[in-house]
This record gives sequence, structure tokens and C-alpha cells, in this order.
Amino acid sequence: MGLINFFEKIEHKEAKTTRGKIGKTAVDAVFTFLYSPKSTTAGGVHIRDGIDLKRTMFQVMIALQLCLAFGTYNIGHQHFVAMGQYLGFIEGFHLKLIHGVIKILPIFLVVHLVGLGIEIFFAAKKGHSVEEGFLVSGPLITLIMPPDIPLWILALAVAFAVIIGKEAFGGTGMNIWNVALLARVFVFFAYPTTISGDNVWVSGFEEIAAGVTTQYGWVHGSFNYLFGWIGLDQFNSGGAIINGFTGATPLALANQGGWDEVTSVYSSSQMWWGAIPGSIGETCKPLIIIGMLFLIARGIASWRIIIGALLGSFIMGMLLNAWGATPFMTVPWYYHMWIGSMLFAIAFMATDPVTATSTNTGKWIYGFMIGFIGIIIRIINPAYPEGWMLAILFLNTFSALIDHYVFESNMKKRLARA
Repeated sequence: MGLINFFEKIEHKEAKTTRGKIGKTAVDAVFTFLYSPKSTTAGGVHIRDGIDLKRTMFQVMIALQLCLAFGTYNIGHQHFVAMGQYLGFIEGFHLKLIHGVIKILPIFLVVHLVGLGIEIFFAAKKGHSVEEGFLVSGPLITLIMPPDIPLWILALAVAFAVIIGKEAFGGTGMNIWNVALLARVFVFFAYPTTISGDNVWVSGFEEIAAGVTTQYGWVHGSFNYLFGWIGLDQFNSGGAIINGFTGATPLALANQGGWDEVTSVYSSSQMWWGAIPGSIGETCKPLIIIGMLFLIARGIASWRIIIGALLGSFIMGMLLNAWGATPFMTVPWYYHMWIGSMLFAIAFMATDPVTATSTNTGKWIYGFMIGFIGIIIRIINPAYPEGWMLAILFLNTFSALIDHYVFESNMKKRLARA
């Protein structure tokens, strides 16, 4: 009760200051994150639920934590692999972990400072409490970005996604496109060389070329003092990229020479367990599946959308395997889950309850079309060997229309029976 009273006093004090609504709104955001609302529904047919929107969003955050932890460590692992050091996944554990934290923490902070700052401003202007959507959008934006994205570009992308993609439509629950994917699509179209190509997938180097030395800052140097004091290996500023290292993702390799080209660089086991370059959260498939199953079990994610998307991708993959006109088309349909962000996108992006369809039949159609179109874009479009961002945003646009025709079909059937 002491902490509750403290927040109530701070909120009351902020409301009287020149900061006015913004200070009160910021305090309210922290308070309602820590505690459930005191207001309840009473009387009539209303039912008081045991969970509010913040708690719903918090469960999605829990599902993302394993991907976030693994992605942080993999940033460091890929950095040292580029230099030919500590090639075993757990070798140099402390160096890989610290390097990953140093790289991901600024990304995480910029995303949340910009995104939450904008949301607090708009909430104060409208006289509302801070809405909860960014509790999920923030971590998702972090996980779908490359580890070396320039922070100023990231800030612009987050501002665009929140203002144009969300607040312009009325805030949380009113947006028609997934906010996290809007941030990525902004970077992709406004700064294409920043999010495509080899040089963005491995952190700590100005460019990916043999002989390029690593760049460590004062934070790395500070940890060197600690590691030296306890007798552990230290960051070596003289490290350089070894000959033969490209940093290419499996998708880029598949586009160049098919599955044989991919497996000449990465084993199936590496790709499944995630010890490969890629966006921060997309690489480790078992952890993505664990998060997916958690959301399904908690009733947050729709299993119909997930299964529908997998079926759509498998069917399109088989059709393109039969065609086999390009090397990418020859990649076995079942290995598309091993490469790129397919599973991550289906588990955490396609299932967004705000931008997805709401009817059960519509969820099957929506999910199937995401998988079907996503594979088409991934394989046939040489400029963008991925597909899921564009496929999901495209189906976000038509989700309301899909539900409309499902309702119309149901009404016609009921009228025919009557």
C-alpha cells in the first residue's frame, strides 16, 4: 500500500505543476503498468475480467523474452565468428554476452524513449491514460531490426510508425497496420541500404570485408578492466574480419544458389538453433516455437491464423518446388521455416489481434493468404528475398474486408435457412 500511496501523491502533485497533463499521464502510465486498475464493472450483464489490456500485452512480452535473450547473445557470437575467434557457441561467453548487451541496449532505449514519449504526449493532449500497445510494439521493433542499425534512422522509423501508423488512426486498437512492421517498412523503403545487404547483419565493423578491424568503444574498455582483474579474456581492438567471411544471411545465399549454397556456409542445425546472422530475434526457431505455444495456450494468439499461414506457405513452397525455374525455387518447402523470419513473423506479427481478422473463418483465410503471398514475395522478388513484412501489411489492409464478406456469407446462409 505504501508504493500505491506514493504514486497517488506523485500523480496529484504532477497535476498541479506547469508540466500539467504530460507529467500526470507519465506517472499514470507507470502506475497502471505495475497495478491493475481500481475501477471495476458492476451490475447488469457485465462481467469483470481478471485481466486488463496491459496484462494481456505483458504476456506477449513474456513470450518474447527468450528470443530477446538469445538474440542479444547471438549479436556477440556473430561478431566474434567474423573475426575467427571463439567459434564454439559458448566459447568466450562473457565477451559475446557483453558485446550483445552493449549493442542491443541503445536500440531498446531509443525505441522506447521515442515511442513511449510520443504516446505520452498524445495521451496528455487527449486527456486519456497512456494506451498499452507499445508495451508489445517496442520489444518487437527491437527484435526485427538488424544489430547495427543507425540509431537516428531507428528513431525516425519509430516516430513514423507511432504517429502515422497509430495515432493518426486514433491510438491503440484503431490502427489498421501492425506498428512494429511499419517501423521496419519505413527503414526498408526510406533507407534500403541500411536494412539490406551483408554489412548490417554483423555488428562492430564499418563494413564487411576481409581485414576490416573491429571498433570498440569506451564501454568495452571499461569491461576490459573488470575482465582483466578477474583473469578472463578481454576485448581485443586489433581483431579483424578473416578472409572468406561474408556475413551473408541464408536468404541471400538461397537467392544466389539455392539450398546447396546455403548449406555450404551454414548447417541445418545452425539454422534451426539460430547461430546465424539475421535480425535480432528471428534466428532461434525452438525459442520462437516456445513463445508461439505460450501465446496459444494463454489465448492471446490465434492458432487458426498460425496453422493457416503455415499451410499457405507449404502449399506455395511445393508449387514453386515443382516449377523450379530459379535456384531459390528449388529450396525444399519445409526448409523455409529454417531460414529468415517466417516463424517469427507468423507467431508474433500475423497474430496481432488488432490488425488481424476477428472471425474464425476469416482467420483461416487471413493466415493462409499471408503464408501463400509471403512465399511468393520471398522467392520470386529478387529485390526482397524475404516477404513476410509486405505480406502481413498487405493482409492487414484487407482484414476488415475479409471479415465483412464472412459476415455477409453467414447472413445469406441464415436467411436461406429461414
